[in-house]
Amino acid sequence: MRRILYLEPVGGIAGDMFLAAGIDLGVSPDAIAQALSGLNVPGWRLAVSRAVRHAISGTHLDVVLDAKEAHPHRAYADIRQLIEAAPTLPERAKARALAVFRAIGEAEAKVHGVSIDAIHFHEVGAVDSIVDICGAAVVLELLGDPEVHAAPPPLGSGTIRVAHGQMPIPVPATLELLRDVPVRFEGVGELTTPTGAALLKVLTKIGHPPDFIVEKVGYGVGTKDFRDRPNVLRASLGRVETQATEGLWVVEANLDDATPQLLAHLVERLLEVGAKDAWVSPVVMKKGRPAHLLGALVEGGLREAVVDALLTESTSLGVRYHRVERHALERDFVEVQTPWGRVRVKRGLRDGRVLNAHPEFDDCVRLARAAGVPVKQVMAAAMAALTPAGPG
Repeated sequence: MRRILYLEPVGGIAGDMFLAAGIDLGVSPDAIAQALSGLNVPGWRLAVSRAVRHAISGTHLDVVLDAKEAHPHRAYADIRQLIEAAPTLPERAKARALAVFRAIGEAEAKVHGVSIDAIHFHEVGAVDSIVDICGAAVVLELLGDPEVHAAPPPLGSGTIRVAHGQMPIPVPATLELLRDVPVRFEGVGELTTPTGAALLKVLTKIGHPPDFIVEKVGYGVGTKDFRDRPNVLRASLGRVETQATEGLWVVEANLDDATPQLLAHLVERLLEVGAKDAWVSPVVMKKGRPAHLLGALVEGGLREAVVDALLTESTSLGVRYHRVERHALERDFVEVQTPWGRVRVKRGLRDGRVLNAHPEFDDCVRLARAAGVPVKQVMAAAMAALTPAGPG
């Protein structure tokens, strides 16, 4: 079953809000702490509480340190070693956490004009941030590894003091992390932190989620209380109702560089792998370029086979598909007698009434060739033999 987790950064997103939203969905804080216990970092604990922002109740989380950390600045190599050596972290969670830290490191390196190996994480290298990022990867494991989508995050505005001094909001690393994805330039203060931005960029697809059935809703509550919006991260967990193995699908691609011979072969090939029908239509693409639309109708269980055949056999770099519905007439076959032999006739019925009928072309061709008569003559004779008094 396809699981979906949809994140809405209503008041922005930070690492602790991600963990809090997961806990509000039902993830056990003890299970998170157990998975993170193998990290070789100073003493810490998760402090979970209830909080309300603009009348919305949710979970608030703090990473509480036993004592102030002596060396909060860590290089990427140091953090990678910590994560890789943690025996209690699932392998997939390790890979995700490392990808998040690498994304932050690459963004910082780009901003400061140095290599990633020269980057020393400041706020993000502290224990609480390590727990936040590794914890977010663990939350996804404990939720059953859902497909994660997110709404565009609000970035905020103003300035903020960080280890490098006074910085504009969003800080350069946050904006660098969120290049090439939808964002919202709105709000006052830092709404999306570098950690939150990295979690979104690496772990989610930012944009509209697929249609899904919501089963649980959780709210991760941030520390600040904004006047213009509730400082919460909403997380909706659910399932996709329809499966790709069900129903009928249209699979299609535009081809502007396929020869007539290749197009004919593609139609035959798609039918061979299970398409119920296949077709080619002339179209005009961008720049007035003439091309062909290659399409196929296929049952859901064979969709991937048709997609694979189209991508393998054609010149297309991609395909698109969508679910369709149809109403099909009942069908049967009857045999009729012609002067040259018997011909099968396919009939389309609705509520027992014959609405359409067509002689089988192959039968008509075979008889026409044997008798040396036009095939249209055999077809006409077959239709004439299909009378109300005849078969059916």
